[in-house]
Amino acid sequence: MTDADLLTRARRMAASLAPRAGEIEAAGRIPADLSRAMGEAGFYRMFVSEACGGPELSPRAAAEVYEALAQGDGACGWVSFIACTTTLAFGRLTDEATREIMARPDSLATGVFAANGRAERVPGGFRVSGRWDWGSGSPNADWIGGGCVLIEDGQPLLNSAGTPRNHMLFFRADQVRSLDTWRVAGLSGTGSTAFEVKDVFVDERHAAGVLRKAPPDRPLYRFPPFSPLAQGIGAVALGIARAALDEAIRVTGEKRRGGSSAPLAERPYTQIEVARAEARLRAARAFFYGALDEAWAVVAGGGAPTAAHARDMRLSVNHAMAESIAVVDAMYALAGGTSIYSTSPLQRQFRDIHVAGQHFMVSPNILETAGRLYLGLPTNTAGF
Repeated sequence: MTDADLLTRARRMAASLAPRAGEIEAAGRIPADLSRAMGEAGFYRMFVSEACGGPELSPRAAAEVYEALAQGDGACGWVSFIACTTTLAFGRLTDEATREIMARPDSLATGVFAANGRAERVPGGFRVSGRWDWGSGSPNADWIGGGCVLIEDGQPLLNSAGTPRNHMLFFRADQVRSLDTWRVAGLSGTGSTAFEVKDVFVDERHAAGVLRKAPPDRPLYRFPPFSPLAQGIGAVALGIARAALDEAIRVTGEKRRGGSSAPLAERPYTQIEVARAEARLRAARAFFYGALDEAWAVVAGGGAPTAAHARDMRLSVNHAMAESIAVVDAMYALAGGTSIYSTSPLQRQFRDIHVAGQHFMVSPNILETAGRLYLGLPTNTAGF
């Protein structure tokens, strides 16, 4: 399965997702048949290693797939990137465990990295309790991961910095209780509900970083660990913005006002706004993929990305989000009263993009950190 194959599949699927976007939103999750189709197309396993039967794609190739899916429906693009970034943790599982979790072509593993669980060492594994928010895709998942602090002999295991270690532990879906908390303004179809486990046993082979201490020395695992998560958000934002721009062009090409026989597209204001939006979106996309390509070229060549690479990638994601929001807002306004109806894709895209923009990975704090790095100031880059 090549990069081009997956992107072609994503573009084809996007065309079938758009007519079902209202259904996806109303369900509060991706309907089961669509989730299976996305899995069978390979959109949940793009970062699974070649050794375990996956394509082990580059972050750029995966981002292009998320972006394409999001043009059909933002929630589908979002769940795809959450699934793929979750599987990056498989680099610290044994290959046997990875094959077990991704046993079927449509297998879906999702998770939350925040260390909100407590995993106490017992013979053969861990007894785990915890609660995690933002469980995107979890209603359809076969396996669900949660970040945990490992406890042994009553004490947390510490990393080299002297702070509790965070390990991702994977639970079977039947071990997890969904808490139905996902009542939100946008991206409802992601099913990002909270979930919890109470005193469940997890075999040590399903605990990332326990039996395999470090991931393979492969380009994908040498990439800055938080970048693929941020890039997934940026790619989805770009996809939603492109869909909104396309929809506004369609609406203004058909809509007439005040008894005029000319469509809105004939008005100079419409032409200016569409041109401005196109320029903003293309410029943001160029920075986004340009920064990603520069870092990947270093990693693929056997090197290690620098702090400057991480800085540029994270800034490009924040910029992509800000510009995508601006484009969607402008297109929502341009279409006028048409946008406010629940049947309008622009209304849903407006809500989806503003929910995506609330994610902590694109918070204003990223700009502060990037600015300090550009200015050569001492900077805490943990988690960057």
